[in-house]
Amino acid sequence: MIILKTSEELELISRAGQIVAECQKVLIQELKPGMTTLDLDMLTETFIRDNGGIPAFKGYRNYPKSLCASINEEVVHGIPSQRVLKDGDIIGLDVGAIIEGFYGDGAVTISVGEVSSSIQQLIQVTKDALSKGLEQAVVGKRLSDISSAIQSYIEPHGFSVVRDFVGHGIGRQLHEEPQVPNYGKPGQGPRLKPGMALAIEPMVNMGGAGVRVLEDGWTAVTSDGSISAHFEHTIAIEAVGPPRILTACA
Repeated sequence: MIILKTSEELELISRAGQIVAECQKVLIQELKPGMTTLDLDMLTETFIRDNGGIPAFKGYRNYPKSLCASINEEVVHGIPSQRVLKDGDIIGLDVGAIIEGFYGDGAVTISVGEVSSSIQQLIQVTKDALSKGLEQAVVGKRLSDISSAIQSYIEPHGFSVVRDFVGHGIGRQLHEEPQVPNYGKPGQGPRLKPGMALAIEPMVNMGGAGVRVLEDGWTAVTSDGSISAHFEHTIAIEAVGPPRILTACA
């Protein structure tokens, strides 16, 4: 069942989303070669708690950290560790926060130092694909119109859309109905209505679409070892016009 949110509930999701956005901004400012992903995790937890939130990921299904930090071929759910970031890496920073029982969730992928033009293109195409999906997130459209717009933008660039992980509804739970795939035919699924809160998150591989999960039970990597990028926004469907992006910096 898709749960429509009241304006008061959306405001709480927005407050959580603002913490997510501001935390990402701090991480991007601080990130540099020589840091560990554990350093970034400590910054994440401190920032979220100092701003009145609760880290959404820590303890979720026994996930051990506050940040998902996914490097290079890691698609999503990379667990922070003593791994040192190097010049030429890219990293997906997935942050979640809770305010008064409501969740915000967002992700960005950035480069660590200089990367090749092909990797720069992967990051930009993934970011732009999220924007293409958001353009379809308006009342009267169907859910798969978002999915189709993302896929239709990514694949002509020669990249692959991950199918094993998808976006989701969000609210009192981190993952609610509906699932929001990043692929599919337009004109299918439920119609979009005011009050829907969705986390839309294209995950894009430079090589094939296949992924596998490592022995830690969380870290998903590309099956062929190719580089992957990930962007995510939590949004609210508005009665009129484009969606409200709840994880954008104010």
